[in-house]
This record gives sequence, structure tokens and C-alpha cells, in this order.
Amino acid sequence: MLSNLQSTSNKIKSGNYSNLIVLTSTFLLILLGISFFYVFHEDFIEFNEQRRSSTLGYSFLIIASALFIYKAFFFLYMFFKYFKYKPIEAVSNKELPKITVIVPAYNESRQVFDTLMSLNKSDYPKDKFQLISVDDGSKDDTWQWMQKAKAILGENLELHQQPKNMGKRHALYYGFKKGTGDVFVTVDSDSIVTEDTLKNLVSPFIKDKNCGAVAGNIRVLNNSKELLPKMLDVSFVLSFEFVRSAESTLKSVFCTPGALAAYKKESVLNCLNDWINQTFMGQPSDIGEDRALTNMILKQGKHVLFQRNAVAFTNVPDKYTGLYKMFIRWGRSNVRESIEMSKFIFKNFRKGNKLGSRLLFISHVSELIMSFPFLIFMLFFVAVHPLLFLGSTLVTILIYSTFSVAFYSYRYKIKEAIWAYTYSILYTFSLFWITPYAIVTANRRGWLTRGLAEKK
Repeated sequence: MLSNLQSTSNKIKSGNYSNLIVLTSTFLLILLGISFFYVFHEDFIEFNEQRRSSTLGYSFLIIASALFIYKAFFFLYMFFKYFKYKPIEAVSNKELPKITVIVPAYNESRQVFDTLMSLNKSDYPKDKFQLISVDDGSKDDTWQWMQKAKAILGENLELHQQPKNMGKRHALYYGFKKGTGDVFVTVDSDSIVTEDTLKNLVSPFIKDKNCGAVAGNIRVLNNSKELLPKMLDVSFVLSFEFVRSAESTLKSVFCTPGALAAYKKESVLNCLNDWINQTFMGQPSDIGEDRALTNMILKQGKHVLFQRNAVAFTNVPDKYTGLYKMFIRWGRSNVRESIEMSKFIFKNFRKGNKLGSRLLFISHVSELIMSFPFLIFMLFFVAVHPLLFLGSTLVTILIYSTFSVAFYSYRYKIKEAIWAYTYSILYTFSLFWITPYAIVTANRRGWLTRGLAEKK
């Protein structure tokens, strides 16, 4: 026992030292970038003048400037919308709808047990609560852990084991067909919910009769030790609590996360056949099931909202390999569903004001379209003047990331917020290739990260 405590203590100390080293290196690198930018400031002006002297360079600068101005105004627009956002308070138990919670699992081992137990601890009325978990042909002991949960929860949990690994979409499809609730709730098998999460998540369906789906608020579960989860937690807070809050005021949250989301049964059944049989370039779609379902519900003219007070904590990759594979999967799904959204977003797809939804789409797609020109420009900049590139890029990171730091500090603690700087450096210098790569490989299939879980 004593040796275990000492080992744990040593790991914590080692982790703290690593964190300190990384953060110190981050700020030293930014200071170095500022000094480079100061020293080579005249070179930067000359570099821009040279670009203006060529037709191609001038055209790029015009487009980049126009995009920057649009993004600046769009940011102010989203900032204004954020402050108009308020999560809907939970309705009374009497008003709550009957729900079916679906938990697909693949190679999650012990984690699926913890997820199911956390859901059972929810304060949602048991007579309105159906819990289904589907093992998608796991190769580890996931099914055994699900059976252990069944032994404890009894009739409060329904289990199903797929005959083989068929993919998350098919596991959810089983739950949608089996579910008896008026609202379907999907929860990833590596997510933990708080006691009031489900109540808060489904209350918008009562308050807004045209609500077709609700996105939950996702935080990182495994962020106590490893560096990448700490960075991703800051990124998630900005992505969910700022971006989706603003999107929610426009009734147009573009993606309900697989980790925690709710859907009106009627809206799901209206598009279920199209969703399960969806293809891209002649191939069955086996990724992006959450974004695809959100798209199809928006297309029906339904509202898609975000509930900041419906929280789930989920595990994220703690190694670079897992991180970039996750981002590639998300990127490919983003490309596919942006194409699908373009087919209806500029039509009369629902009643009421649609301008905000279209502005969101334009901002979203512009980032995809400009990813290649910016990649080419970046490589050219590196080749022509690497130190100037380093300096200007790090100064840009300092300016851009300070908003993330400020927002996270506003919502939580400044101590964790400073990881935004490290994450921006990591993404800029080692993940910049993700979006262009996702575009050119958008037709490729595969989950990429669904391996065996570590034994705990």
C-alpha cells in the first residue's frame, strides 16, 4: 500500500514538472516569436510589398484581407449572440418526456460500466427512463462489463450484442428501432454525466415545440495528468460554451456531439432510412453519424439547440497519434456534411429568419475553401523567410489565443486557461495539415481510433 502511494505521488510530481516545463517553453517560444517579429518588422513590410507587386500575390492578399474583415465582423456577431444565450431551465418531473438513452460501445472495457452506472444515478424519473446499451462486436471484455452493470441495474438496463462489428451508426440504429421514448438520448460509452444532465438536456423539447435536437456540453474527463487532454479541455470549452451557445440563439447548432445529444423521436424516424443508408461517393458512410443526423433534422425545418447546463465528461486522446486520427475523422465528416448542408441551407428550409444560419455556413465553408491557399502561402513563407514566419505566426497565436484564455478564465479558472497558448502552438505547427488532408481524402472510410481500450 505504501509503495503504491509513493508511486502515485511520484507520478503526480513528475506530471507537475512536465506541465511546468511545457508551459515555460510555451511562453519562452512566444517571447522569442515577439522578438523575431520586432527584429524583422521591416522585412515583414517588405515581404508584403513584394506580394503586392505580383498579380497572384496581390489577389491572395485581397482575398485574405476580405476574409479577415468578414471573420472579424462575424466574431463580433457571435460575441453578441453569446451574451444573448441562456440555457433553458429544467422543467418539472411531470412535464418531462419519456426518454430512451442509447449507449453504443466498442472496446471500452471497464469504462462502459462507469458510463452506465453514472446514467443510472441520474435524477430523471425512472418510470420515464429507458436505458439501452449495444455492444458493437467488441474484441475485449466490454460485454462482460455490460453484463456486470446488468446484474446491478436489473430491468433498468437493456443489453444487446451485435453479431459482429457493424459500426456506431448501426449500433445507434438498433437503439432507435428498439426505443420507446419520445426523446432519444445518445451517450458515448466513455462519457460520464452529472445527475441533472438528462433533465436539462431534454427540457428544450418541452419549451420549444419545434426543437428537433439538443447538443450537450462536453468537457474532458481524463485531463488530470496528460498534457493533450488539458489542452483539449480549453478547446472544448470554447467550441461548446462559446460557439454552440451563439449558434443556439440562431436555432442552428451545426453538430450535436456523439458524447451527449438528444433527438425528438419523430424527427429521427422521419430521416432514419436516409441516415442508416447514407453514402458518400458511392461508399456507405461509417463516420460522422452525429453531424449527419443533425443536418437531416435541420433540413426538416427543426431547431437544434445547445444546453450548457447538460454536461458530460468524456475521454479524449492523450497521444498525438490518437489526436490527429480523431481530427481527420472529424474533418472528413465536416467536408461531407458541409456539401450536404449546401444543398438546403440557401433554400426555404424552415420558417422564420434563416440569415444567421447562412452566415454560420459561409464562415464554416470559407475556412475549408481557404485551407489550401493558406497552406501554400505558409509553405512559401517558411521557404522565403523562416524566422519572420516564426515570429509573425507566434505573435498571431498570442493575439488569437488570448481570447480563449480570457473566455476559459471567465467561465472557470485561469490556471487551466493558459493551456490555450500551448494548444494553439501545437495545432499551428503540427496539425495544420489536417483540413487539407481531410478534404482530399473525404471519400475514405474508417473510424481510425476504435482500438482496444487500456486495461484499468
